[in-house]
Amino acid sequence: QVQLVESGGGLVHAGDSLRLSCAASGGSSSSYAMGWFRQAPGKEREFVASISRRGSDTAYVDSVKGRFTISRDNAKNTVYLQMNSLKPEDTAVYYCAARRVVHTTSADEYPYWGQGTQVTVSS
Repeated sequence: QVQLVESGGGLVHAGDSLRLSCAASGGSSSSYAMGWFRQAPGKEREFVASISRRGSDTAYVDSVKGRFTISRDNAKNTVYLQMNSLKPEDTAVYYCAARRVVHTTSADEYPYWGQGTQVTVSS
């Protein structure tokens, strides 16, 4: 069973950048499609981005297209979320998730989750 640990969150100003990392252990990350989700206070968990097992296919929610980039380094068992031009509405706890086979946008289809990392964007 894979374990996931996120890092890289923090407090930034609007327009700044952050790079989140998700380190996988307990299994080869290349066996898992990966996703990033976020949850703001009082809101449901929202899909942000996902990536196929080999990194050849990605998907994004419309609100982050052109600003966020998901990538992975399977040699390091790590998935990244580069976030540029951050906005206050990006404020949330960001979670990475893993599932075997194909990546999807549905949180319910990911059985493995990290503990989350807080991203706060001030205006």
